[in-house]
Amino acid sequence: MSSPATAASHITGLVLSGGRGTRMGGVDKGLQVLHGKPLVQHVLERLAPQVGTLAINANRSQLEYARFGYPVWHDLQGDFPGPLAGLQCGLAHCHTPLLATVPCDSPLIPYDLVAHLYDALSASGAQAAIAVTEGVHGRQRHPVCSLLQATTRASLDAFLAAGGRKMDRWFASLDCIEVDFPDERAFSNINTGLDLQQLEAEQ
Repeated sequence: MSSPATAASHITGLVLSGGRGTRMGGVDKGLQVLHGKPLVQHVLERLAPQVGTLAINANRSQLEYARFGYPVWHDLQGDFPGPLAGLQCGLAHCHTPLLATVPCDSPLIPYDLVAHLYDALSASGAQAAIAVTEGVHGRQRHPVCSLLQATTRASLDAFLAAGGRKMDRWFASLDCIEVDFPDERAFSNINTGLDLQQLEAEQ
């Protein structure tokens, strides 16, 4: 098996910031500030050391996102069709064998997220690996925190063309492995202004 450093060079990282932010009043979630930095900056700083190249998927505020110094890719489809469109965008631009994805509103993602997903994917030969946690709400799947073989693009293109939108349904069509992580809090999403205030107060 490749060392983590060698493996990282074969992985493109993508931060998904292409949503509508409906539950936060329609604001661009990735640009909301936590401890003096935009949420997306927290995520970029955690993901950057784990991958070889890095980009942001955004459908608005592209100039603001470009200031972080990474390529900004917009969905191939219009009208904000959801996170699968962000994955499709990443796979379309990906020039490495693997694509790692994380959401812009999870500022506590583990520093070893990609390494664990990579180890599981390599050992199983699966097409995709997603993070899973056990907590107070039971077993939670986090499909937006994923590692994908670049060859899954054709499957996703066909799924979206047929009107598919649900992440769980598409992942269920793949050879997908679930990878357990011990810290449920690391995958917390900032979906509302209250979520942001609570995290600001906790740390």
